[in-house]
Amino acid sequence: MRPLEGRAAVITGASQGLGLAIAQAYVAAGASVLICARDADAIEHARRALDDAATSGQRVVAMTADVSDEADVRKVVERAEASFSRIHVLVNNAGVYGPMGAIEDVDWREWTRAIEINLYGSVLPCRALLPHFRRHHYGKIVQLSGGGATNPLPRVSAYAASKAAIVRFAETLAQETIDAGIDVNSVAPGALDTRLLDELLAAGPERVGQAFYDRMLKTKQGGATPLSVGAELAVFLGSAASDGITGRLISAVWDPWRDLPARRGDLDRTDVYTLRRIVPKDRGLSWGES
Repeated sequence: MRPLEGRAAVITGASQGLGLAIAQAYVAAGASVLICARDADAIEHARRALDDAATSGQRVVAMTADVSDEADVRKVVERAEASFSRIHVLVNNAGVYGPMGAIEDVDWREWTRAIEINLYGSVLPCRALLPHFRRHHYGKIVQLSGGGATNPLPRVSAYAASKAAIVRFAETLAQETIDAGIDVNSVAPGALDTRLLDELLAAGPERVGQAFYDRMLKTKQGGATPLSVGAELAVFLGSAASDGITGRLISAVWDPWRDLPARRGDLDRTDVYTLRRIVPKDRGLSWGES
């Protein structure tokens, strides 16, 4: 089965790790892809591997780009529009951990740079592609999230803040485009063994905290979620099978996402799989009620 047959996708941060795994899954599912990343050698190496896996009728295009730079993003979208008759999917995967350590100690420029890459680097591609999606009254935006979106991450504050921000942006954009045939969803891919994990372990427990370091060390030693799990969910969210599912943060590991098309009614009526404030009554407490 090739659920993305005839579709085209733009995938950011696709030279390695989860981004490359998603690109591989998209090509295997029948899609043409434009992949981008900042490292020219790495993105060209990825392009060649993807092109070898593509079949007749599929195109694989690669570009170097900084997704936090508006001019670079505009060039990516222009190249995609020139390469494909239609663009159906945007996958925002590019991201960094940023500086690690107490907020008063980390380099401020590195902290703000992480916000630029993780937050602006997802908002800018959305802005650039939305006119195309609106013209065709159809589009899929798949936003990669992370543990920082739903849990505090002491000493990795730029990552946590930017991931929480981008998930709320995706929920907001889903509401803005609810009548435009555009679905916007976020993916929590699980704990992954990628270069980001290596960077965190290299920083050491002194900078990231002993408890977090120990947890991530267990991930490195065999507790990681396979990249294919998040990639499979990204394929589902880029396919027609997920049409109408929007504004959700979905766990690739824990949520029964394959069953969501049959649960559309429940999703439309509730705030399931969204970020919300917890109030006393949610935890069985009676105080705080007016």
